[in-house]
Amino acid sequence: MAQIKPRTLSGFMELLPARQVQFDRMVDILRKSYALYGFTPLDTPAVEAAEVLLAKGGGETEKQIYRFQKGDTDLALRFDLTVPLAKYVALHQNELTFPFRRFQIAKVYRGERAQKGRYREFYQADIDVIGDGALDIINEAEIPAIIYKTFTALGLHRFKIRLNNRKVLNGLFAVLGLEAQAGDVMRTIDKLEKIGSDKVKAILVDDFAVPAEAADSLLALLSADDPMAALAPFRGKNELFDQGVAELETVVKYLSAFGVPADHFMVDLTIARGLDYYTGTVYETVMLDHPEVGSICSGGRYDNLAEYYTDKQLPGVGISIGLTRLFSVLEAQGYLNEQLNTAPADVLILPMTEDLSPAISFATALREAGVRAQLHCEQKKFKQKLTYANKLSIPFAAFLGEDEIQQGKVTVKDLTTGQQQALAPEEAVALVRDTLAARAVGSPIQEPQG
Repeated sequence: MAQIKPRTLSGFMELLPARQVQFDRMVDILRKSYALYGFTPLDTPAVEAAEVLLAKGGGETEKQIYRFQKGDTDLALRFDLTVPLAKYVALHQNELTFPFRRFQIAKVYRGERAQKGRYREFYQADIDVIGDGALDIINEAEIPAIIYKTFTALGLHRFKIRLNNRKVLNGLFAVLGLEAQAGDVMRTIDKLEKIGSDKVKAILVDDFAVPAEAADSLLALLSADDPMAALAPFRGKNELFDQGVAELETVVKYLSAFGVPADHFMVDLTIARGLDYYTGTVYETVMLDHPEVGSICSGGRYDNLAEYYTDKQLPGVGISIGLTRLFSVLEAQGYLNEQLNTAPADVLILPMTEDLSPAISFATALREAGVRAQLHCEQKKFKQKLTYANKLSIPFAAFLGEDEIQQGKVTVKDLTTGQQQALAPEEAVALVRDTLAARAVGSPIQEPQG
């Protein structure tokens, strides 16, 4: 039979064991961080009816979606976690308690051209707060605190959360006479950081017929050193604008009480967010040392989450981390903590007698103490067994020969230092547990020094 060459499809991440441990550690920290703020875990199906996923319309989404037939059913793989959330809330609105706070860390699928930093299958880590008819602004103020808590828990500290409000922008467009081009202007200014003000102005004037004077006024405001002060002259000229500025002031006011340091956030009027459904506060988070990476966490307020599935008003606010992309960026930039213990076990137990009972009992004692233990009973030479432990970076080996069993002891070897000693089983358990605790090296991310 002809053999098939094993391969992983382009755009799909497949990690070796040590890297998978690091990735999973990040996921665990995200789960714990989100839970601190009262978010409940949610898992929705990876496959949905195509009409559900495409309810908002086709366009780029329909081009990128993985769609297939099973019998007479038209199915598709989810391309994000927001649309399935909308379906879920609309379906279970009479069973859920609002405000509904959920987090979801799961794979999504997009059939786009695979390239560096862009995947066809990738993990997203989302949180959303959904209200029943209304949702207080305090939820929008809390989101930056969750971003700050999450990234610092992961070990990332040099980042900044940039804030804006879509009502400010829409109201400003009305004041400047740009209501008709609002969508095009919004998408264009979102490119400011990438292409610069001159090119943005050219696009606004040449492609969307924005008067040059209006474009200059807009760009001057967007580049102001003190955005809130720069907005003051426009107050009282548009109700939506005034509402947006008040919301932005409220969000900024509470950030300190939520524990976000002043040097970790800023108001940035250029943040527009490309998606049309954002209606209030919007967020983008950037790494200070690698701004070229772009946003590593973004989102905002929306008021019509489930309008395609129900008439009920279900406003919400949420953020999303492209976790697969973030992990690949951190790996490429040397941010992953290589001192993190990625071994599958803490102790490799090597029985040296025919009767395995003492070794099994010691493994059980270790596990009951929360120490990960693996029995190695293969017919290999002793040196090969130690090589196995070293290749997997297992920190301890435990030997149980005739002498140890007769004396009621276990020989424990620290494979990091080379030291070994014979101890009573309970002493051996305590030694391993305490040594591991002392060597714990913290978070999965370690920012490069210098």
